[in-house]
Amino acid sequence: MRLDHVSYACEADAFASTVSRLGALLGAPFTDGGVHPRYGTRNAVLPLDGDCYVEVVAPLEHPATDTMPFGQAVRRRAQLGGGWLGWVVCVEDLAPFEKRLGRPSAEGHRRRPDGVLLEWRQIGLLELLEDPQIPYLIQWSCPEQEHPSAGADGSVGIERLEIAGQREEILAWLGTPEVDPLPHVHVNWLEPGDVANAWDEAGLLAVDFRTAHGPVRID
Repeated sequence: MRLDHVSYACEADAFASTVSRLGALLGAPFTDGGVHPRYGTRNAVLPLDGDCYVEVVAPLEHPATDTMPFGQAVRRRAQLGGGWLGWVVCVEDLAPFEKRLGRPSAEGHRRRPDGVLLEWRQIGLLELLEDPQIPYLIQWSCPEQEHPSAGADGSVGIERLEIAGQREEILAWLGTPEVDPLPHVHVNWLEPGDVANAWDEAGLLAVDFRTAHGPVRID
């Protein structure tokens, strides 16, 4: 179990400018990640040190955007002005979570502009829609060298996540109430009531990055 990626949502007409702005802040360019046809979204990705990545994601004018949980979550965050959508945990086997939640995981895929097809399964988007502090879970089906973190040069990495939420509740959701499953990730936990914005009452509020030109905080 490890941190897989963090997602930053924006409206479709702000996608290019947001990708450019975040890339300039981090001192590294994002690459076009392609379209998520099942979810009605598109993304751009930046590989990070530590086998994880950051993505910028935007809703498309597509029926799936309003019917699929991921599309709904992206559109909701974008309509609220954009910002951090959430954090995603990679696991080797989703079966225990499927059993606990009583439903199968959902298939996902996207074809990168270079033609490579990436495939995965995920679960937890329904919970994210109800409670933004909850990370959703992903199990990749692609080879390690095709994971979106591949190609990172080590110049940009995540130093800290700032999350408004209940640590014990999140660890229970991850199935490890007695042990922190992500000891390599520094997390600054805030009480949900300490922040004012309706969506930001819980969830990922900010990410502190280590970059080649010094620390960068994006909130």
